[in-house]
Amino acid sequence: MTEKALRLGTRRSKLAMAQSGQVAEAVRQVTGRPVELVEITTYGDTSREHLAQIGGTGVFVTALRDALVRGEVDFAVHSLKDLPTAQPQGLVLAAIPKREDPRDVIVARDALKFTDLPRGARIGTGSPRRMAQLNAYARAHGLDIETVPIRGNVDTRIRYVHDGELDAVVLAAAGLNRIGRSDEVTDFLSVDTVLPAPGQGALAIECAADNASLIASLGELDDPLTRAAVTAERSLLAALEAGCSAPVGALADLLADGQIVKEMRLRGVVGTTDGTRMVQLSTTGPVPQTETQAIALGRDLAAEMLAQGAAGLMGERAQ
Repeated sequence: MTEKALRLGTRRSKLAMAQSGQVAEAVRQVTGRPVELVEITTYGDTSREHLAQIGGTGVFVTALRDALVRGEVDFAVHSLKDLPTAQPQGLVLAAIPKREDPRDVIVARDALKFTDLPRGARIGTGSPRRMAQLNAYARAHGLDIETVPIRGNVDTRIRYVHDGELDAVVLAAAGLNRIGRSDEVTDFLSVDTVLPAPGQGALAIECAADNASLIASLGELDDPLTRAAVTAERSLLAALEAGCSAPVGALADLLADGQIVKEMRLRGVVGTTDGTRMVQLSTTGPVPQTETQAIALGRDLAAEMLAQGAAGLMGERAQ
């Protein structure tokens, strides 16, 4: 008799369906069980307000988590950067697979690079984090750009460029890779220019905390180094008491000597959206071997950033 299919909860967007389909296939391989996608609409999918206005935190995940708690799905797949930093009782992140490219990218008219955009170029993004860093870079390098807040899926955002409403849009490399549209990228933004959102490029596979057998099966998809990196990044975000729509960038790099990973470098940035004031710091230490060590790495860097006025910069954005 065929085993009962596992129900995977996913958002309905093209990107969510693509990444959930990839996870479903991996789960089929490790469990031998069929997996069916259960499409769920979240508040973030239906609201047309900008993320900063609706709070950002949890708007893409709450409905999925509610379905898990009610037992309507067996596990859910999230973009990790959308997850609130506090883990709800009764649910567990059973796996964080190997991370995709965490960088941001530009899709611009005429295949232009970021630094080749014309004076007064209009660049669309829904992210205060991207706005802050792009504007800071432009100010430092004498570029004349205007960042324009936008919402919408990948198709909608790229259409703004094709229709001539915007000169460029900023998107996540991972998302374009997962839907097979990386050939539309005209420039990759170095993480030295724009630090990604905490957890960007990583997926989170979540299920009920009391389902030990499923946790064990899903755990085969976990990548310990990715988990250590994103745990440090999200710890920094939590210690700054900032939500996933706040102007905070973070990235934990694994520093290797040949094939041997030696250390982890965590970088963080907070800035006003106009790019006039920034706090950007980094710290390097041994690769965390436990969740506690990864959390400590993030908390320590956040404490240094707060001591240099990071909280005030986030506060200015909200005024």
